[in-house]
Parts: sequence; C-alpha cells; structure tokens
Amino acid sequence: MTTPRPIADLTADEARRIALRAQGFLGAPDRRSGVRGILRHLGAIQLDTISVLARSHELVPYARLGAVGRKTVEDAYWRDTHSFEYWSHAACILPIEEWPHFAFRRRAYRNRPHWNHELPEGVYDQVIKQLRSEGPLTATELGGAKRTSDWWDWSGSKVAVERALMYGEVVCVERRGWKRLYDLAERAVPEELLHDDLDDTECLRRLVGLAGRSLGVGTRADIADYHRLKGEQVDAVIADSGLVPVSVEGWGKPAWADPAALETPPRGRHRTTLLSPFDSLIWERARTERIFGFTHRLEAYVPKQKRVHGYFAMPVLAGGHLVGRVDPAREGRTLVAKQVTLDGPKAVPAVAQALAEAATWVDCTNVRVERVDTPDLREPLTRELARLLG
Repeated sequence: MTTPRPIADLTADEARRIALRAQGFLGAPDRRSGVRGILRHLGAIQLDTISVLARSHELVPYARLGAVGRKTVEDAYWRDTHSFEYWSHAACILPIEEWPHFAFRRRAYRNRPHWNHELPEGVYDQVIKQLRSEGPLTATELGGAKRTSDWWDWSGSKVAVERALMYGEVVCVERRGWKRLYDLAERAVPEELLHDDLDDTECLRRLVGLAGRSLGVGTRADIADYHRLKGEQVDAVIADSGLVPVSVEGWGKPAWADPAALETPPRGRHRTTLLSPFDSLIWERARTERIFGFTHRLEAYVPKQKRVHGYFAMPVLAGGHLVGRVDPAREGRTLVAKQVTLDGPKAVPAVAQALAEAATWVDCTNVRVERVDTPDLREPLTRELARLLG
C-alpha cells in the first residue's frame, strides 16, 4: 500500500490530547446521553469475567461519567435492545445500529471449516427450536452449560447456542448473574437492521472509520486492533473510510485521523480516575507506550509470584497522563489498595482522588493502603485519603 502524503503534522502532545478527547476523557462529558452515549462514542465496550470493584463494562462509563448507578449502566446496555454482544476487540457490547456492519464476521464464522468444540448432530436445531418456543433462555436453561466441571468442557447445547451466536441466528440480550441470556435474533434485533446485505468492503469501511473516530488518531495497527481486523483489511478500505493521513512526532509510522478531531484543538477538563485494564483507551499495548510512555499489562493470568503490579492493577489517569497504578480489593465497606505504584510525589493527590471517588461509587466508607512501591509516599497518600474521605 502506498502511503499518502500527510495533510497535517501533529506534535506528540497534540496526538495525546486528540486521543483523550476521542475516548471521552478530555472536556465535559455529555451527561444527557449518559451510558448509551458513551457506548455510541466508543463503538465497543469490552466484557470480562473479572470483578474486583465492578465488572469492566461498568468501569468504562464510570471512568468517563463518574459515579453513575450500576443499575443505570445495565439498563442502558440491555433495556429496549439498545445493544448486542458480539466479537469485536474481544467479547464486547456494541451499539445495536452496528449489527449490519458485522455481517462480514458472521459470514466468516459460517464458512469456518474447523472448531474447537464438536457440535453433536441435531443439537443445533433443537436449541433453535427451544429458543423459539421458550426463549429467552440461559445455557443452563437450554440443558446445561458444561458436561463436567472443567471450564472448557461445554455441553452440546452450549456449543450449539454459542455457534448460533457467532452465526448471528441468536443474540445475547442480557447478562444475568454474568450468564448470557440468549434469544433469537429475529426477535431481538429491530427488523430494519436484521440483515446481512452489506458486503465485506462496506462493513470494513464502516468499522475502520468508526475505529479512527473512536481513537481520534492512530496507526494502521491501532485502527486494526480496535475491532480486531487484519492489516490488509484496513489497507483495502482506509482511503474511503473518511479518515485522513497525518504524521505524528515520534511515532515513526504513518497515521490516520478523524478529520473532525483536527478542526478544533482539544481543550477542557481532564478526568482523574481509575481505569479498567480493559478500557479502550489502553487496549493496544504499543499504542499506550507510544502515547503515554506507560507499559500496561494485565497480570491476572500471570502466576502470582511473577506479578509486578498486582492481579487487577488499574492505571490511574490524571491531567491527561497515566500517573500510577492501583491493585484494588474490597473487604466489606473498605476499599483496599493492595499495591500502589506512583509516578513520583506529584501523583499522590491524583491517586488519592481516584481512590476516594471509586470508594464512594462502590459504597465503601474507608480506603486502606497496604503496599506502596515507593514506601516514603505511603504516609502522604494515606493522609490525603483521610482528608478527602473526611
């Protein structure tokens, strides 16, 4: 692919601020649009099983809007078929209006020759028949999710309903106690959206454009990673995606930007907050290092003795920079900062503010700090927390 001439040269700081605004962390949030507005703005919100302070799909709107009620978050996603769950960056909540643009992925799943789980004969049709007569249902209600206690040992009905989800015949309409609640797409998706009419090129053009707008500015790899596209898929459509070529100081690679992001300089109030490790601001490790000079790695699946920052270390965003990490836990109404990493003394007020706000959100009245990587900063941090919590 021939790289077009950049229409603008951005400094590293300008690119960072554009990215922050695009992700909803710079400027006043649109509280009238609420959680649904955040979902549309980001285009995808990742789901994950881990719940420490809250689940990741709750933490993402919290980080942008502040202490939004957790029931409000769930209702915004699932009530009135506002969204659907599908494979994007990972398992994600997606705006329902994007259903037609994932036709390319549904087709790819239908044409997939090999699967990790065998599908017993007749089970797929039986699951569809049961959903049609009794749905919506969980995998347990469809006959059980597993054959044994091993997490990978799915039952035939679980294999079938997950296959149907990938094909687009079935939709997850809600998470109930973290279990997927399945129903037929023909009932759950608005009729005008329920089609696979768009060809692959149209789907990819839309998703590349959406990724660029959600990122503000990004490299080919950044844009591809957002909805887990292949580099060559991005190359095929980026010229017609609405994004424009730019150069960014220090990036060393061609980049593309949302033209609307270039029209006005990013200004406004910065959010100070804990970030989910699955927040789309920090999805791509190389991008996070390039923009923030911050190495981000989820250590939940790393053996305990090899962890550096903790099981669910949450980066702390303040003043448009990542200034530390907190590995949290909860004990009753106490938020426990099991391990805190601070980027110097100047980070203390911001980390304390982020901890105090998070504690209030999850109905904790106290914060206990256990380990601080710079021991001399433990006392100033606890003192500032005491002041904020009264």
